[in-house]
Amino acid sequence: QVQLVESGGGLVQPGGSLRLSCAASGSIFSINAMGWYRQAPGKQRELVAAITSGGSTNYADSVKGRFTISRDNAKNTVYLQMNSLKPEDTAVYYCNARITVMVTMVLREYDYWGQGTQVTVSS
Repeated sequence: QVQLVESGGGLVQPGGSLRLSCAASGSIFSINAMGWYRQAPGKQRELVAAITSGGSTNYADSVKGRFTISRDNAKNTVYLQMNSLKPEDTAVYYCNARITVMVTMVLREYDYWGQGTQVTVSS
């Protein structure tokens, strides 16, 4: 069983910063890509940032220059540093990870999701 547990959301004023964390635990063989998505009320879930196991990153245009994704492979954890936050960044943020696990002696890759953490940017 694999779990992703997020932390770090909350209420922040425009221009402020938050750091999200997501730790993976369980019977993990390897973790491949990890990323953060967000979903605002009435909108579809969208990719915010992603990072490969080798450290290559990509970002949504709306967060480039303000958000930074990083990971600590030893801790199976991915982070999202969010600076210069805007009201339009308000959403539920979800962690995603593509994880390889052993299932009946066969390695299989699955997508896992965290439970989501609320980020609210408001004065």
